[in-house]
This record gives sequence, structure tokens and C-alpha cells, in this order.
Amino acid sequence: MNIGMTIPTRGPLAEPASIKQLAQHAEALGFAYLAVPDHIVVPREIDSRYPYSASGKFPGSTSGSCLDQFGLLSFLAGLTENPHLLTSVTVIPHRGAVETAKMVTTLDVLSNGRMTLGIGAGWMREEFEALGAPPFEQRGQVTDEYLQAFKILWTEQDPAFAGEFVRFQNISFLPKPLQRPHPPIWVGGESGPALRRTARYGDAWYPIGNNPHYPLDSIDRFAGGIRRLNQIATEQGRDPASISLVYCALWFDESKTLTLDNGGRHLLSGTAQQIGEDIAALAEIGVLGLILNFQRETLEQSLDAMQYFVDVIYPTA
Repeated sequence: MNIGMTIPTRGPLAEPASIKQLAQHAEALGFAYLAVPDHIVVPREIDSRYPYSASGKFPGSTSGSCLDQFGLLSFLAGLTENPHLLTSVTVIPHRGAVETAKMVTTLDVLSNGRMTLGIGAGWMREEFEALGAPPFEQRGQVTDEYLQAFKILWTEQDPAFAGEFVRFQNISFLPKPLQRPHPPIWVGGESGPALRRTARYGDAWYPIGNNPHYPLDSIDRFAGGIRRLNQIATEQGRDPASISLVYCALWFDESKTLTLDNGGRHLLSGTAQQIGEDIAALAEIGVLGLILNFQRETLEQSLDAMQYFVDVIYPTA
């Protein structure tokens, strides 16, 4: 299984020296993905419900301090040679379709074919409004249309598209991405629309396991989600085997044991042996990639957590 880790865009670790150490230590330890989240601005007051906490509160500071996702990925491309660069995830309606397609292509070229585009439709209405993005209520339609446009821009020599939210023609879109037919698209989200989007456009399904409304926090629950995805893919004429499975565990902390609502142990928590067994079980049901969070209070603690995973946890998988 390919293991990846998150790189911070907010908080005390989101500064050049710390990011450089995290990224280069990750490469030295053999991590396969460096995953970068996406916020362009963080409103000071947020009423929208954050999907990945029981309280619905957005974690961390709302001071507005955050690094740009694509700028940080460019920095990582220059710092490393081997890890894949993953947007985790890009909120697709936040930027124009042609602009985003160009940034992804540029990163793929400059990184020698290491770019992976994780995508989502977004959850924070206040950020949409601050950016002047398309209407929040239409974010799913916008996302689907932009994904269609991306593929045309990346693959066709004379790209043209006429949709409700994006139109272009008579343009030269060069260079094309190094990866063919295009960089992999990992579709985030756990809801029905996210599963349908995965079946239509995705190379991989990339859920976060602790959404309380669509919990995938145990092997059985995640296996149920896979069955739902496979059913939707089959209904849409897509071979389920053509969709890879990647799992994201933002809650990961090797020092904690989390409990589920039914009293069971939360996936990827507990002892090193238990976490290793979980990783093996995920691999057994077809998961090819796992993205973990090693960000702790200090840089030293974060580096230690990465090392502990490689030395102690992963060998038990």
C-alpha cells in the first residue's frame, strides 16, 4: 500500500523551514504522497457545518492565515523528486476551470509527472461568497462541468467546450500534462453525489473516514461504502474495478484510541499492532493508498510521529 501524509497550509508548521523538513523527511522515509489542503481565505465567522467533526465546527484558527494550495505544491515540487503531489482536495468551484486545468498541467510538467488532483465540491458557503465563486447551491453542477472541461483541455488538440458555467474555444492549451491521458483524479466525499461523481469522472474514490453523516470509520462500514460505489458505477456502465480506492485519516494520532458510536474501536486508532492490522485489513479490501496526518504541536513531535509510524507501526501491517 502507498502511504502518504498531509502538509500544513495553516498553523505554526505552515512556514517554509518546517514545510521543507517535513517534505524532505517524508521523502527520505519513503512516503508516496504529499497531500495539501485547500483554503484561499478563511472567514472569521463560519456558520457552515464542517463535515468531519461531530460538533460541525471548523478546526483550528479562523484568523485567515493560510497558504495557497497550488503555490505550496510548486514549492514541494522543487524540494522533492519522488513523492506524488496531491491536492487534498481542491475545491473545484473556487477557481476558474481553465485556470485550474493550467495549474495542474504546469505542476505535472514541473514535477516530472507527479501530480494527482484530489477534488471536492466544497462545504463552506462563506468562502464561496468571499471569493465571488459560482452560487454555493450549484457547486455540484459546477464541479461536474469543470471536470468535463479539464479532460477536454488536457487531452484534445483543439479544445472547445460550451457549458452553463464554462465556455472556451479557439485556444491553444499547451503543454499537455506528462501523465496520459491526464493526471489522476481522486474524488473526495462520502455522500451519494460524491459517489456518483466518482463513477462518472474519477480514477479513484478518496473519502475521509470520519464524516458523522456518512461514517466510514470501521472496516465493515467502509466495505459498505465500497459496495454502494460499485453498485452506482455498475448502474452507470462503469467497471467498478477501474476505480481505485484511497482512504484518508485526518484524525490519525498514534497516541490515541478512539471509540465509535457503537462502542467499537475507531479505524486507525489504538495500539501500533491494532493500527497495523487495520492497514492490512484496508489492503485486503482493495485500498491502494492511505493518507495520514502526522501534524503535531511542534515540528519535532511531527517528525517523531512520522519516524514512529515507519519504524514501529507499518512493519506490523
